[in-house]
Amino acid sequence: QIIEALYRASQAGVQIDLIIRGVCCIQPGIPGLSENIRVRSVMGRFLEHPRVFYFLNDGDDELFLSSADWMPRNFFVRVETCFPIDAPEIKARVINEAFERYLADNTGAWSLEADGQYHRVKRHHNAKPRSAQQSLLDDLT
Repeated sequence: QIIEALYRASQAGVQIDLIIRGVCCIQPGIPGLSENIRVRSVMGRFLEHPRVFYFLNDGDDELFLSSADWMPRNFFVRVETCFPIDAPEIKARVINEAFERYLADNTGAWSLEADGQYHRVKRHHNAKPRSAQQSLLDDLT
């Protein structure tokens, strides 16, 4: 149901960026179905990852944190939670740390293609190396 809803949103012109840590059943980049969906995975030394949902909503953005991955067992079997983040300074930090850095990563990022295969994101020849996980570690020191 979730994948079908994402496909409908893509068909309606909604741009969707998914940052996935593990298994992903959606097929991005298929014309007429999912051409507005991009799936990225960032591999690094940390297995844990943010479970954050960020909806731009035509300028009325909403941000949610969750304890669950989008898997059937988490929707229907386990007790999980999802809650909004409204405080502007916390919202800005989460957007930066969970989205902007991971979408800009060019050292450990992989992109899921329409054929179901992941391909390593290649850094442009003049681009500075960017590691989402390393930048978060650097913030701690």
